[in-house]
Amino acid sequence: MSDTPTPDTNPNTAPDSDPDTRTPSLIRLARESGEGAPDEARPLDLGLRVRDLRKARGWTLEQAAGQAGLARSTLSKIENGQMSPTYDALKKLAVGLEISVPQLFTPPQKAQISGRMAVTKSGEGVAHPTATYEHEMLATALTKKSMLPYRATIRARDFEEFDGWVRHDGEEFLYVLTGVIKLITEFYEPVEMRRGDSAYYDASMGHNVISVSPEDATILWVTSLA
Repeated sequence: MSDTPTPDTNPNTAPDSDPDTRTPSLIRLARESGEGAPDEARPLDLGLRVRDLRKARGWTLEQAAGQAGLARSTLSKIENGQMSPTYDALKKLAVGLEISVPQLFTPPQKAQISGRMAVTKSGEGVAHPTATYEHEMLATALTKKSMLPYRATIRARDFEEFDGWVRHDGEEFLYVLTGVIKLITEFYEPVEMRRGDSAYYDASMGHNVISVSPEDATILWVTSLA
C-alpha cells in the first residue's frame, strides 16, 4: 500500500507558502482591479447634506428657512459651508426638515436599484486558460462587481495535476453544465456531480474540481468578491 495520502484526508497537500499562490489568478486579478471593493468613506459635508434634504422636499431656500425658523441668509451660508451652525440652529433645521439631529449627519443610503446590467452572448466571454481549467469570464463590461461569474471547462483528471489545494477568500457556487465532475474539498469526502447538480461552499476551504467523464466537463462558477 502506498504511503501517499489521498487528497480528501490530507488538508496540508498545498505547500506552506504564500496563500496567494494558491488563489486562482483570475480572482486575484479581479480583486486587484477593484472588483468588489467598497467605495472609500468620505467625510460628510453638512452643507451639502442640508441642501440635498431641502431639495428632496422640493423646498426653496425661503421655504426651508421659514420651516426652520432661520434667516434665509443663515441657511444659505450653512449650505455653502460659509458658517458652522450652532446647536440651536441644528435643532431648528432638524425640526424644520422633520428629522432628528443625528440624521443631519447620517449619509444618505445608496439607491437600492442601480440599473446595471451586462449581457454576454454565448462564446463572447473573455478567455482565461489555466493548466487545469479553461475559464470564460462573463459580464466583463461591469466593474466593481460583488460576484465574479465565469464558465469553466474542466481539463484536470486527477488531483495531482494541481499544485495543492485551491483556496481563497469568499464563498463560491458551482453548477454542472455538462459532463461529470468530482468536487474534492479539504473537509468532506469527494462528491461526484452531474449535469444539473450544484454546490455552494466556503472558498477558504481547500477545493479542487476534476472531470471524471470521457469529455471535459463544463461548469458555471460564481465567486463572491466582497
